[in-house]
Amino acid sequence: MPRSWIQTAESVTAGHADKLCDLIADAVLDTILEHDRFARVSCEVMATTGLVVVTGQITTKCYVDITSVVRETISKVGYNDPVIGFDHNSCAVLVMLEEQSGDVSLGVDRKGAGDQGVCVGYATNEGDSLPVDTHHLPVAPFLANRLAERLAAVRTGGKLSVLYPDGKVQVSVRYRNAKPVDLTHVVVSAHHHSNADLAKLRKDIKRLVIKPVLGPTGLLTSDTEILINPVGAFSEGGPRADSGLTGRKQTVDCYGSACAHGGSAFSGKDPTKPDRSGSYGARWVARNLVAAGLADRCAVEVAYVIGLARPLSISVDTFGTGRLPDHKLAAVIAREFDLSPAGIIESLDLRRPIYRDTAAYGHFGRPDLDLAWERLDRVEVLRRHLKKVPTRRKTATRGKKGSR
Repeated sequence: MPRSWIQTAESVTAGHADKLCDLIADAVLDTILEHDRFARVSCEVMATTGLVVVTGQITTKCYVDITSVVRETISKVGYNDPVIGFDHNSCAVLVMLEEQSGDVSLGVDRKGAGDQGVCVGYATNEGDSLPVDTHHLPVAPFLANRLAERLAAVRTGGKLSVLYPDGKVQVSVRYRNAKPVDLTHVVVSAHHHSNADLAKLRKDIKRLVIKPVLGPTGLLTSDTEILINPVGAFSEGGPRADSGLTGRKQTVDCYGSACAHGGSAFSGKDPTKPDRSGSYGARWVARNLVAAGLADRCAVEVAYVIGLARPLSISVDTFGTGRLPDHKLAAVIAREFDLSPAGIIESLDLRRPIYRDTAAYGHFGRPDLDLAWERLDRVEVLRRHLKKVPTRRKTATRGKKGSR
């Protein structure tokens, strides 16, 4: 009997309180990197009713008007009307920043890691059976992020003007024999104007958001249960309803529940922090390994020690799908990729102001962005190792005398 299970993933729009904080932190980072490529930034943001707090450690040669960056980001996300309960003009902005520790700075100056940590990259070809490209991401988180992105787009594009910036989505994918076969549940919770007609809004979201994104996958069926604003009205949202904080949507940023997570967040951190560069590098490796045919599913784990240039360890888990043993694939990675923070920064050109676009709707598998860690530029190099895999010779077996 075929093995069957359900995997569920969620995502949120850019107006979700936590995601708004991620966007502000990465907007601060990008603005600094535009003027100082070698700045050290570790920026954290908190948002609540009428208040945004920006804190952390920043060392740079340039001046940036942090308050203006915060207000501009809030406005672009869509919080620009006091009626919503939170807006860029009336909220207070408290900036409490200091310079990076001199001890940490010394280690980074020697091209060492800016922190310790475990970084995980993941890729899978499970979406190859679908008529849409899932970019080597697990199907559930990929679709959840595209659904959240579409929910925001119909608001900003004027198709659903009753919507406000906050929103959450969730999709549940049924698998059989490791392949996605259908969607069991789709949930959309959309922040809206207090006078919105909820029945009409549900129909419009199904027509304008759910069907355009999920219909082409072939997974949306008549049996899929669709729940839109299941508790009813959602007229209070964003920081007005929930406090927000950077780094609280890590599984949304990555791979859902499909694999382990190193535990570190990305937004607001410059690439000397392996939390970010190490995770991007691990994804780069994992995606190229799967695209090269060395595994159907692959998790790459890289561990770092603060101040040390080389990774402490590199390990691979192909979940039994590898064309080479996992320990041999780890050796291949060590040979073909420089996964030191400095090596990743150079290979992926990470000192550019490219981060605010990654802060919402996933850091991986983004068809709308040209991200260096998503490029399949090591496939041919890795395929050479596939050619070295010995083939098993078939040997004839002779039965014993008298056997049938």
